[in-house]
Amino acid sequence: MRILLKLSGEALAGDRKTGFDDATIVRVAGQVKRLVDSGVEVGVVIGGGNFWRGRQNETVDRVKADQIGMLATVMNAIYVSEIFRGEGMMTNILTPFECGSFTKLYSKDRANKYFSKHMVVFFAGGTGHPYFSTDTGAVLRAVEIEADMILLAKSIDGVYDSDPAKNKDAKRFDEISIDEVIARGLEVVDLTASILARDSHVPMRVFALQEEESIWKAASGDFNGTRVTAD
Repeated sequence: MRILLKLSGEALAGDRKTGFDDATIVRVAGQVKRLVDSGVEVGVVIGGGNFWRGRQNETVDRVKADQIGMLATVMNAIYVSEIFRGEGMMTNILTPFECGSFTKLYSKDRANKYFSKHMVVFFAGGTGHPYFSTDTGAVLRAVEIEADMILLAKSIDGVYDSDPAKNKDAKRFDEISIDEVIARGLEVVDLTASILARDSHVPMRVFALQEEESIWKAASGDFNGTRVTAD
């Protein structure tokens, strides 16, 4: 089995909201190592929101803001990759643009070579283009590497019919189709990513990163969250 794990940058910051919470990352690493040791191939995409959210900045040109965001995801990948290595995993980082000796240039063949060597592969830098989110980058990479599913580790424990932070009566879905997500305008991933997941038939599992053993449980299917179907 091959999965694409999408981690929220904010979730990796924990209660600090910015930067990194090492205890959270070590917990993530332990779960990923269990998956790798069990034979699962794991690709990882990390958002950059613990450093930069360009769309909320009105003083910087949108293209430049998005480029800063791409670099934030590269920093996150380098940091988290090193934590993973410290927990006994082999890793490599691929980006869609040259970053000197920090990363390797992305190609599907290169990713497959690393997977065959039981490495965790980090896909950083988004799509390499402005106006596309890390959600879209994550779904794109999942489609390209033919992942069996996408695991979306968030700060919220699934997909709701409205924002639970604003509506105390919001209802969580145990299962919902990507077609219904799109039709109802639910913010699982952005619209571009949702349409790509639908057209490519890639299912997703949405869950809260902070819950105990959440990644391991989501990969096994016995988890507290939402299944997003794409059949």
